[in-house]
Amino acid sequence: MVQIYLAGALFSQAERDFNKKLQQMMLESGFSVFLPQEDAEDNKDQRIERNQSAIFLSCLGGLQKSDMVVTVLDGTDVDSGTAWELGYAYATKKPIVGIRTDFRIQTPDEKVNLMIQETLDDFVENVDDLKKVLVKYKK
Repeated sequence: MVQIYLAGALFSQAERDFNKKLQQMMLESGFSVFLPQEDAEDNKDQRIERNQSAIFLSCLGGLQKSDMVVTVLDGTDVDSGTAWELGYAYATKKPIVGIRTDFRIQTPDEKVNLMIQETLDDFVENVDDLKKVLVKYKK
């Protein structure tokens, strides 16, 4: 089974809820999913109780074990942790699919910063299109 690392901001309730919605869709589509807010226990309480490096190492391990990355690119700029995860995934030649449901754009030709855009193998603007694109990554 193909494992997806789901990268994206996880600091607001809306972000966590959207991540869970994506995770559920991917599970129903036959993928396994590493979701940092759950699998690395990256949340407010754990950041207080656990060593920061433990969360980092959990996320790094999730990235290393995953076959590909799906990244949420919403917001006026990509979350800095997400940008790091994308750089790592790109450097290790993992396929990356970006989803941006936010209609704000950088420029007419750029949906996101070009350094992010150029790492993506596929780019979609809604959950239905993400589900369709993921079909080609199933083994």
